[in-house]
Amino acid sequence: MPGADLSSFDATTVPEASMTTHKPQNEAEAACVIADAAARRIPLSILGSGTKRALGRFTQTQDVLSSAALAGITLHEPAELVIAARAGTPLAEVERKLGEARQQLPFEPMDYRALLGTSGEPTIGGVAATNLSGPRRIKSGACRDSFLGARFVNGRGEVVKSGGRVMKNVTGLDLTRLMAGAFGTLGFLTEVTFKVVPSPETQATLVLEGLSDRRAVAALSAGLGSPFEVSGAAHLPAGIGAAGARTLLRLEGFESAVGYRTKALAEALRDFSAARVLDAQESEALWREVRDVTFLVSPRDTAIWRISVAPSKAPALIDTLGAELSARWFLDWGGGLIWLACGAEGDAGALPVHEAARLEEGHALLVRAPDAVRAAVDVFQPQPEPIMKLTRAVKQSLDPAAVLEPGRIYAGV
Repeated sequence: MPGADLSSFDATTVPEASMTTHKPQNEAEAACVIADAAARRIPLSILGSGTKRALGRFTQTQDVLSSAALAGITLHEPAELVIAARAGTPLAEVERKLGEARQQLPFEPMDYRALLGTSGEPTIGGVAATNLSGPRRIKSGACRDSFLGARFVNGRGEVVKSGGRVMKNVTGLDLTRLMAGAFGTLGFLTEVTFKVVPSPETQATLVLEGLSDRRAVAALSAGLGSPFEVSGAAHLPAGIGAAGARTLLRLEGFESAVGYRTKALAEALRDFSAARVLDAQESEALWREVRDVTFLVSPRDTAIWRISVAPSKAPALIDTLGAELSARWFLDWGGGLIWLACGAEGDAGALPVHEAARLEEGHALLVRAPDAVRAAVDVFQPQPEPIMKLTRAVKQSLDPAAVLEPGRIYAGV
């Protein structure tokens, strides 16, 4: 934030050579590591393979707790549409197993490696810990909506089992969903269970060209409100990936049904623009770029923001921020998700971005910025004090010694 002193920031306070990395071979060993850390008040960084380590506030810890050795699929029942795996299992392994049964994770998790400049294989535990959800969220819900059950070790060193193999109503605290998006601050995941769905036979994408941001959001809303089951709705302004503006609506399913629905949706949206249709191969490649934010990867010295807001409020918000920050952006989730790139100097736009999101009742997350910036500014949207009080109470309940990723989401928590 303006006025924040970054001059004293030192990314080498904890030399890498002095860091201890724990790789427990089983849940009991993980519990022992955490219990010992709690007794000695030694904070722990939680890692799978580290592909998303740059998400959240920059923090420094002496020890690392890795789930890398906790790997393997423990359950897959295609008829029951459920899969379970240890937290360190590569996501690619889970997707391969599901692919053999023509199934997939409903929420289309994105791959942050290109955006964050990381390597390694994303893990299924990391997907759950960051609530990783892609373009299909508008149809199938977020990662947490398919997250059936979890085993984890809390900050006391206690093994906790939450949820099961079916979706059901619960009374009290839903610990499984609480773990989704907690970034390891509440517990070290050891095993996760997800609901899965059949993979579509094919897909196609309607492309409406030349629409302004406001007209694009109106078109996306019309498509999502239609009976044609749109599974992806994004808008790429002029200069993002191509010369002209493109508004994208994806349809998936059986080939005969997709053909009919594509024609019907094009007719329903004819007042916005004549539509052209991308075939399955072109559609899949384009939505992978949308999912992984490929359009904003370069230049690498820009900051990247992820802003969630009501779709109807997105055009006004980007009008404000686009001019103030000389930003580039595109829209996903029918306009409900704004990916925005701006200069990374100073506070990387934290003050105006958070203020704009607050005024529009949205949420902003600083996804990419230099370590010094991530250490000094609010990376996640600042919360009202009553919500922060609840956040601190939940952290205190599950991790009273504050050894699990302290400060990863909010300073002092």
